[in-house]
Amino acid sequence: MAEHTSKQFDAELESVRSRVLQMGGLVEEQIIRAMEALGAGDMPMIEKVIADDHRVNAMEVELDELCSHIIARRQPAAVDLRLLITVIKTITDLERIGDEAEKIGRMAKLIHTAERLHMPRMDLSHVAERALGMLRQSLDAFARLDVSEAMRVVKQDSEVDDAFRAIMRQLITFMMEDPRTITRSLEILFIAKAIERIGDHAKNMAEYVIYMVKGRDVRHTSIEEVEKEILQ
Repeated sequence: MAEHTSKQFDAELESVRSRVLQMGGLVEEQIIRAMEALGAGDMPMIEKVIADDHRVNAMEVELDELCSHIIARRQPAAVDLRLLITVIKTITDLERIGDEAEKIGRMAKLIHTAERLHMPRMDLSHVAERALGMLRQSLDAFARLDVSEAMRVVKQDSEVDDAFRAIMRQLITFMMEDPRTITRSLEILFIAKAIERIGDHAKNMAEYVIYMVKGRDVRHTSIEEVEKEILQ
């Protein structure tokens, strides 16, 4: 990023970037706790995941206001304006990832309150790790302005989508073979969909990094086109 004659402006931009990463770290923790609580049936942890969603929401509001104030006061141009636009878009996706973590917590609460009765055998850890990895890579790409890393995240989204569809097919089979599993299967399906959405939001964040660095909006563009234009 360009250096400015105003050291205060530089400090403001750096503060914004570091707070985005702080928010990302909190959202990561939410996902990890939600999945751990799902597996262990840890009700206090489940309640904490649900209750802590307000912290993510509060960080989004604070950062959004901070960016708006900087834009109004500094009237940034070019790369600095792209940074602030990227931050505003990124924190929206982070807040939505926090909502998905809360959904996982709520479904985990329903499953364990019912004492896992008629629970189909289904391991979601592999797809959760993949989506969480995408989130971490997107945050890393944002921190290092790394377009290549961002592209790797964009490419991984289809893998999470494929894993979700495979889980859905398995759950449909369970429900057809034993109707008693329908309630638990639907709850697991909601969790799998939340994980798939986390991957979608991480992909969005990676696309914003490409926009920030290259000034090119690559949303709704094929991966082949993006690679041709961005990585040449």
